[in-house]
Amino acid sequence: MIPLLKIDGLKVSIRTDDGMAQVLDDIGLTLERGRILGVVGESGCGKSTLIRAVMGILPKAAAVEGGHIWFDGENLLVFSEAELNTRIRSSGIGFIPQDPLQALNPVFKVGTQLLETMRRHAPDDGSRGRDRQRRHVARLVDLLRRMQVPDPETALERYPHQFSGGQRQRLLIAAALACSPTLLIADEPTTALDVTTQHQILLLLRELVGEFGLSLLFVTHDFGVVAELCDDLCVIYAGQTVEAGTVQAVLQAPSHPYTRALLACHPDRATSFVGIPGLVPSPLARPAGCQFADRCGEALPRCRTSSPLPVKTRSGANVRCVQYA
Repeated sequence: MIPLLKIDGLKVSIRTDDGMAQVLDDIGLTLERGRILGVVGESGCGKSTLIRAVMGILPKAAAVEGGHIWFDGENLLVFSEAELNTRIRSSGIGFIPQDPLQALNPVFKVGTQLLETMRRHAPDDGSRGRDRQRRHVARLVDLLRRMQVPDPETALERYPHQFSGGQRQRLLIAAALACSPTLLIADEPTTALDVTTQHQILLLLRELVGEFGLSLLFVTHDFGVVAELCDDLCVIYAGQTVEAGTVQAVLQAPSHPYTRALLACHPDRATSFVGIPGLVPSPLARPAGCQFADRCGEALPRCRTSSPLPVKTRSGANVRCVQYA
């Protein structure tokens, strides 16, 4: 069976006033059906650009210079804007944004905003006019009840500010599910929530994957969330996939120095305040050789000149490092 989502050698650059910025350079990942794939990396590593590329919402100044994005066996990069709107966005791929307060317009009722998404992207069920509207309202109310939103029958008549942060996130999860997608993309959806609410949302997402037969691409910077939620893991750095494998394989025996450095920074493992020295290299001036070499305590002379390709380790993970070449 073909993977639901497979990205091969994706390269994306963005034109800026200072020149072309190589934001993604040889990104590769595979999301199998019914699995949860976590994507981890520091700020500036290209996580948001990766999501935008999959959804087909890259800025006008961006250019895809290579690679493929296969969704259910079809290359999304050849789809027209109309095809993305009718076949992919919301109906094929649902999206859960990072900040629910910014994602919801404060001057419109929640129902107005969620129903607009369904009106534009829900699959055609043959109904029209008021009958179609009633079907959409009924589905949203059912989803809000499943999301444990208080008083779901009247929730659509309320405004975003009348909900708590966790409730707003549940509203957006319901919106992402409303058009029956097969893939959900979640962009750090628990970052703005307290720890208790974050745990509840993670449990809900795990349940929804099994209940609705979904696959989930979960973007985060927190390995604790990855360990709790995900089945597989993709670590990206400076626009490249540096390590990918099952969560168990990567967390128990991390192979890439960057993965090990990230894990060492996690509060559960660190014995003091630690960090990774240096900064992610600018996409305007990527260094030759390994992108992590300047920050790596294990770097060899050839790391600064040789650009390693991913290789499979004994644990089954794919790693981009000269130590395994």
